[in-house]
Amino acid sequence: MRNALLTAALLTIVVTPAAAHHSFAVFFDDTKSVSVSGSVTEFRFTNPHAIIEITRKTPQGIETWRAETNAVTLLRRRGWTAESLKVGDMVTIDGWPSRDGSRYLRVRRVVRSDGTVLGAPPNQRAD
Repeated sequence: MRNALLTAALLTIVVTPAAAHHSFAVFFDDTKSVSVSGSVTEFRFTNPHAIIEITRKTPQGIETWRAETNAVTLLRRRGWTAESLKVGDMVTIDGWPSRDGSRYLRVRRVVRSDGTVLGAPPNQRAD
């Protein structure tokens, strides 16, 4: 009985984190690309993935897009900080669209209005 309880406890510890993390392929379509430009309305530099929210004007009105990045630890290694984006910053986000057609994407790169690529080596520009 004690071994069965120990086995069940270990399986719970091992399986729970794996089930909690989602697969890229389930949510995003890697056969398509999307590029969205707009004004940053929110930047959450938190795990498991930082989130950038931008708004943009279209002929149909205002659209809000959310973009999911990599984990904060990886972003830090690439030079990102919690201050990398501020509300009002104009950016273009390139990435992979959500499979469900919502205004949600996975970030490939973020380009500032001056052409610099966020998290890229110094002096790298998008043009």
